[in-house]
Amino acid sequence: MKIYLKIWRQKDASSKGKIVDYTMNGIEGDMSFLEMLDILNEDLISKGEVPIEFDHDCREGICGTCSLQINGRPHGPDRLITACQLHMRSFKDGDTIVIEPFRAKAFPVIKDLIVDRNSFERIQQAGGFISVNTSGRTVDANSIPIRKENADKAFNAAACIGCGACVAACKNASAMLFTSAKVSQFALLPQGRIEASERVENMVRQMDLEGFGNCTNTGACEIECPKGISLENIARMNREYLSASIKG
Repeated sequence: MKIYLKIWRQKDASSKGKIVDYTMNGIEGDMSFLEMLDILNEDLISKGEVPIEFDHDCREGICGTCSLQINGRPHGPDRLITACQLHMRSFKDGDTIVIEPFRAKAFPVIKDLIVDRNSFERIQQAGGFISVNTSGRTVDANSIPIRKENADKAFNAAACIGCGACVAACKNASAMLFTSAKVSQFALLPQGRIEASERVENMVRQMDLEGFGNCTNTGACEIECPKGISLENIARMNREYLSASIKG
């Protein structure tokens, strides 16, 4: 296949970026999207040009670092996958592909397609943990009865990989889906109820401090989430937050 690429290039956080055009020939449908970028970078390096910087790690859809805006959609045209799981067979010969970094005030561009997502880490550090001493005593966890429905919902919420697709998909750059998933995975389990009020208040406060917008209620976050995190988590976080606010 012959593919035309329009890629965002930005030297550093303080420099002005721009779209740069590239043309690639001989692209095979079985190549992953990141493999295609690897080939482009090899070509740029052989020409003595600066390669394109983009985040990647596991390339198995687990870590969430391969966050790319592809033709206006986080992680590309397919659903429930990350950019590293996207294959070139999703495109046709002669297609033009626009590749940009995730756009959000709280995700400043570091270089080219790499953004700083430490804001997510700070939200997690504000309350996304439990203080129960587990210390390897798995018998303690196994001895507490938990409704299967709650266990399944907690497990599904915990599947969030923190890639930021929800933020990139939202016109308000809201982090409500991410934050609510981190709140829900503990709120649904007895181990997490001990400090539930403090957790939700601290995490929501940090989310606002980072500059994320409010929920738009359009559902774009759930649609673009590679793990299919449900909007139900946002409703649950809102209930948890209201309850914590009333308790004072």
